[in-house]
Amino acid sequence: MSYQNILTERSDKVAVVTLNRPEKLNAMSYELAAELDQELTKIETDDEVRSVVLTGAGPRAFSAGGDIMQMVKSTPEEMAARTDKRREMNWHLATFAKPIIGAINGLAYGAGAQLTTMLDIRIGCENTEIQFLAAKYGRANSTWSLPLVVGMAKAKELLYTGRPVRAEEAERIGLLNQVVPSGELLAVSIAMAKQISENDPRMVQGIKKLLDDGVGSAYRDRFDAEHNARKGKMKANSPREGFKAFLERKGIQ
Repeated sequence: MSYQNILTERSDKVAVVTLNRPEKLNAMSYELAAELDQELTKIETDDEVRSVVLTGAGPRAFSAGGDIMQMVKSTPEEMAARTDKRREMNWHLATFAKPIIGAINGLAYGAGAQLTTMLDIRIGCENTEIQFLAAKYGRANSTWSLPLVVGMAKAKELLYTGRPVRAEEAERIGLLNQVVPSGELLAVSIAMAKQISENDPRMVQGIKKLLDDGVGSAYRDRFDAEHNARKGKMKANSPREGFKAFLERKGIQ
Protein backbone atom coordinates (compact mmCIF):
# COMPACT_ATOMS: atom_id res chain seq x y z
CA MET A 1 0.00 0.00 0.00
CA SER A 2 1.24 3.46 -0.91
CA TYR A 3 0.90 6.15 1.76
CA GLN A 4 1.00 9.93 1.44
CA ASN A 5 1.67 10.85 5.08
CA ILE A 6 3.79 8.09 6.55
CA LEU A 7 6.85 6.12 5.56
CA THR A 8 7.38 2.53 6.62
CA GLU A 9 10.35 0.21 6.41
CA ARG A 10 10.81 -3.36 7.67
CA SER A 11 14.11 -4.93 8.61
CA ASP A 12 15.19 -7.72 10.97
CA LYS A 13 11.75 -8.20 12.57
CA VAL A 14 11.40 -4.45 13.18
CA ALA A 15 9.07 -2.00 11.42
CA VAL A 16 10.14 1.65 11.40
CA VAL A 17 7.17 3.95 10.82
CA THR A 18 7.79 7.65 10.20
CA LEU A 19 5.22 10.42 10.44
CA ASN A 20 6.01 12.16 7.18
CA ARG A 21 4.72 15.73 7.05
CA PRO A 22 7.94 17.61 7.89
CA GLU A 23 6.71 20.80 6.24
CA LYS A 24 3.85 20.79 8.79
CA LEU A 25 6.06 19.57 11.66
CA ASN A 26 4.32 16.19 11.27
CA ALA A 27 1.01 17.61 12.47
CA MET A 28 -1.58 14.88 12.96
CA SER A 29 -4.06 15.39 10.15
CA TYR A 30 -6.95 12.97 9.92
CA GLU A 31 -5.32 11.38 6.87
CA LEU A 32 -2.01 10.85 8.67
CA ALA A 33 -3.78 9.27 11.64
CA ALA A 34 -5.79 7.01 9.33
CA GLU A 35 -2.69 5.86 7.45
CA LEU A 36 -0.88 5.16 10.71
CA ASP A 37 -3.84 3.10 11.90
CA GLN A 38 -3.92 1.16 8.61
CA GLU A 39 -0.21 0.40 8.80
CA LEU A 40 -0.42 -0.73 12.42
CA THR A 41 -3.31 -3.02 11.48
CA LYS A 42 -1.11 -4.63 8.83
CA ILE A 43 1.85 -4.93 11.20
CA GLU A 44 -0.30 -6.50 13.90
CA THR A 45 -0.97 -9.53 11.67
CA ASP A 46 2.52 -9.73 10.16
CA ASP A 47 4.42 -12.45 12.03
CA GLU A 48 7.68 -11.23 10.49
CA VAL A 49 7.42 -8.01 12.50
CA ARG A 50 7.85 -8.29 16.26
CA SER A 51 8.34 -4.67 17.31
CA VAL A 52 7.83 -1.15 15.97
CA VAL A 53 9.77 2.12 16.07
CA LEU A 54 7.71 5.27 15.54
CA THR A 55 9.40 8.58 14.74
CA GLY A 56 8.90 11.86 12.88
CA ALA A 57 10.42 13.09 9.64
CA GLY A 58 12.79 16.04 9.65
CA PRO A 59 15.02 17.51 12.36
CA ARG A 60 12.47 19.61 14.24
CA ALA A 61 9.45 17.60 15.30
CA PHE A 62 8.10 14.21 16.27
CA SER A 63 4.65 15.74 15.90
CA ALA A 64 3.64 19.33 16.65
CA GLY A 65 0.09 18.23 17.45
CA GLY A 66 -3.21 18.12 15.63
CA ASP A 67 -3.63 19.79 12.25
CA ILE A 68 -5.30 22.98 13.47
CA MET A 69 -5.90 24.39 9.98
CA GLN A 70 -7.72 21.23 8.93
CA MET A 71 -9.89 21.37 12.06
CA VAL A 72 -10.73 25.05 11.58
CA LYS A 73 -11.82 24.43 7.98
CA SER A 74 -13.93 21.36 8.81
CA THR A 75 -17.70 21.48 9.24
CA PRO A 76 -19.16 20.47 12.63
CA GLU A 77 -20.40 17.25 11.02
CA GLU A 78 -16.95 16.42 9.64
CA MET A 79 -15.36 17.17 12.99
CA ALA A 80 -17.82 14.93 14.84
CA ALA A 81 -17.29 12.00 12.47
CA ARG A 82 -13.51 12.35 12.55
CA THR A 83 -13.44 12.71 16.34
CA ASP A 84 -15.27 9.41 16.75
CA LYS A 85 -12.93 7.67 14.33
CA ARG A 86 -9.81 9.20 15.89
CA ARG A 87 -10.99 7.98 19.28
CA GLU A 88 -10.99 4.40 17.97
CA MET A 89 -7.61 4.90 16.31
CA ASN A 90 -6.12 6.12 19.58
CA TRP A 91 -7.48 3.12 21.44
CA HIS A 92 -6.04 0.81 18.81
CA LEU A 93 -2.63 2.41 19.22
CA ALA A 94 -2.82 2.28 23.01
CA THR A 95 -3.73 -1.42 22.97
CA PHE A 96 -1.57 -2.41 19.99
CA ALA A 97 -0.44 -6.00 20.50
CA LYS A 98 3.25 -5.51 19.74
CA PRO A 99 5.79 -3.28 21.52
CA ILE A 100 6.15 0.24 20.11
CA ILE A 101 9.21 2.39 20.81
CA GLY A 102 8.94 6.12 20.18
CA ALA A 103 12.05 7.81 18.81
CA ILE A 104 11.00 11.30 19.90
CA ASN A 105 13.22 13.34 17.61
CA GLY A 106 11.94 16.84 18.39
CA LEU A 107 8.78 18.69 19.40
CA ALA A 108 5.85 16.63 20.66
CA TYR A 109 3.03 19.07 21.36
CA GLY A 110 -0.69 18.61 22.00
CA ALA A 111 -1.89 15.52 20.16
CA GLY A 112 1.77 14.68 19.54
CA ALA A 113 2.41 14.69 23.28
CA GLN A 114 -0.63 12.51 23.84
CA LEU A 115 0.68 10.13 21.18
CA THR A 116 3.90 9.62 23.13
CA THR A 117 1.96 8.51 26.22
CA MET A 118 0.37 5.67 24.26
CA LEU A 119 3.73 4.14 23.33
CA ASP A 120 5.49 1.47 25.38
CA ILE A 121 8.93 3.07 25.47
CA ARG A 122 10.10 6.58 24.61
CA ILE A 123 13.67 7.52 23.69
CA GLY A 124 14.52 11.20 23.21
CA CYS A 125 17.40 13.48 22.32
CA GLU A 126 18.57 17.01 23.06
CA ASN A 127 15.89 18.33 20.64
CA THR A 128 13.00 16.63 22.42
CA GLU A 129 10.39 18.90 23.98
CA ILE A 130 7.00 17.62 25.12
CA GLN A 131 4.04 19.86 25.93
CA PHE A 132 0.46 18.93 26.83
CA LEU A 133 -1.48 21.87 25.44
CA ALA A 134 -5.12 20.81 25.63
CA ALA A 135 -6.12 23.05 28.53
CA LYS A 136 -4.71 26.07 26.69
CA TYR A 137 -7.18 25.71 23.83
CA GLY A 138 -10.21 24.45 25.70
CA ARG A 139 -9.85 20.71 25.35
CA ALA A 140 -8.78 17.70 27.42
CA ASN A 141 -6.62 14.71 26.60
CA SER A 142 -4.05 12.36 28.15
CA THR A 143 -5.86 12.22 31.51
CA TRP A 144 -6.10 8.43 31.18
CA SER A 145 -2.62 7.75 29.81
CA LEU A 146 -0.16 10.31 31.24
CA PRO A 147 -0.60 9.31 34.94
CA LEU A 148 0.49 5.78 34.03
CA VAL A 149 3.75 7.21 32.71
CA VAL A 150 4.70 9.92 35.22
CA GLY A 151 2.36 9.39 38.18
CA MET A 152 -0.76 11.30 39.17
CA ALA A 153 0.83 14.36 40.83
CA LYS A 154 3.20 15.10 37.95
CA ALA A 155 0.48 14.42 35.38
CA LYS A 156 -1.75 17.00 37.07
CA GLU A 157 1.07 19.55 36.96
CA LEU A 158 1.79 19.01 33.27
CA LEU A 159 -1.87 18.93 32.22
CA TYR A 160 -2.93 21.92 34.32
CA THR A 161 -0.03 24.18 33.32
CA GLY A 162 0.60 23.08 29.75
CA ARG A 163 4.26 23.97 30.24
CA PRO A 164 7.01 22.52 28.03
CA VAL A 165 9.15 19.65 29.30
CA ARG A 166 12.67 19.42 27.93
CA ALA A 167 14.56 16.18 27.47
CA GLU A 168 16.54 16.15 30.72
CA GLU A 169 13.45 16.68 32.88
CA ALA A 170 11.40 14.30 30.75
CA GLU A 171 13.90 11.53 31.44
CA ARG A 172 14.01 12.36 35.15
CA ILE A 173 10.23 12.07 35.57
CA GLY A 174 9.86 8.98 33.39
CA LEU A 175 8.31 10.68 30.37
CA LEU A 176 11.38 9.48 28.45
CA ASN A 177 13.10 6.18 29.17
CA GLN A 178 16.45 7.57 28.08
CA VAL A 179 18.06 10.47 26.21
CA VAL A 180 20.72 9.99 23.55
CA PRO A 181 22.40 12.33 21.04
CA SER A 182 20.10 13.18 18.14
CA GLY A 183 22.47 11.60 15.64
CA GLU A 184 22.15 8.28 17.45
CA LEU A 185 18.45 8.40 18.27
CA LEU A 186 17.07 6.22 15.49
CA ALA A 187 19.91 3.70 15.67
CA VAL A 188 19.52 3.31 19.44
CA SER A 189 15.76 2.93 19.11
CA ILE A 190 16.08 0.31 16.38
CA ALA A 191 18.73 -1.54 18.38
CA MET A 192 16.36 -1.77 21.34
CA ALA A 193 13.54 -2.91 19.06
CA LYS A 194 15.80 -5.64 17.66
CA GLN A 195 16.75 -6.72 21.17
CA ILE A 196 13.06 -7.06 22.02
CA SER A 197 12.45 -8.92 18.75
CA GLU A 198 14.94 -11.63 19.66
CA ASN A 199 12.73 -12.74 22.55
CA ASP A 200 9.75 -15.06 22.30
CA PRO A 201 7.09 -12.86 20.64
CA ARG A 202 4.24 -14.74 22.30
CA MET A 203 5.71 -13.97 25.70
CA VAL A 204 6.58 -10.34 24.92
CA GLN A 205 3.09 -9.66 23.63
CA GLY A 206 1.57 -11.61 26.50
CA ILE A 207 3.56 -9.59 29.03
CA LYS A 208 2.45 -6.36 27.38
CA LYS A 209 -1.19 -7.43 27.58
CA LEU A 210 -0.85 -8.47 31.22
CA LEU A 211 0.71 -5.13 32.13
CA ASP A 212 -1.88 -3.09 30.25
CA ASP A 213 -4.91 -5.12 31.30
CA GLY A 214 -3.74 -5.05 34.91
CA VAL A 215 -3.96 -1.27 35.23
CA GLY A 216 -6.24 -0.48 38.15
CA SER A 217 -6.61 -4.12 39.18
CA ALA A 218 -5.99 -5.37 42.68
CA TYR A 219 -2.56 -6.81 43.50
CA ARG A 220 -3.95 -10.34 43.91
CA ASP A 221 -5.92 -10.06 40.67
CA ARG A 222 -2.72 -9.23 38.77
CA PHE A 223 -0.96 -12.15 40.44
CA ASP A 224 -3.77 -14.51 39.43
CA ALA A 225 -3.94 -13.09 35.89
CA GLU A 226 -0.28 -13.92 35.30
CA HIS A 227 -0.74 -17.41 36.74
CA ASN A 228 -3.76 -18.06 34.54
CA ALA A 229 -2.02 -16.71 31.45
CA ARG A 230 0.91 -19.03 32.03
CA LYS A 231 -1.51 -21.95 32.06
CA GLY A 232 -3.33 -20.71 28.97
CA LYS A 233 -2.25 -18.44 26.12
CA MET A 234 1.25 -17.97 27.53
CA LYS A 235 1.80 -21.63 28.32
CA ALA A 236 5.44 -22.40 27.61
CA ASN A 237 7.33 -25.54 26.82
CA SER A 238 8.76 -27.39 29.78
CA PRO A 239 11.28 -25.33 31.79
CA ARG A 240 13.95 -27.77 30.74
CA GLU A 241 13.34 -27.15 27.03
CA GLY A 242 13.06 -23.38 27.50
CA PHE A 243 16.34 -23.12 29.41
CA LYS A 244 18.04 -25.46 26.95
CA ALA A 245 17.10 -23.19 24.04
CA PHE A 246 18.29 -20.15 26.01
CA LEU A 247 21.69 -21.74 26.67
CA GLU A 248 22.04 -22.75 23.03
CA ARG A 249 21.46 -19.14 21.94
CA LYS A 250 24.20 -18.12 24.37
CA GLY A 251 26.54 -20.75 22.94
CA ILE A 252 26.66 -22.64 26.23
CA GLN A 253 26.68 -26.41 26.05
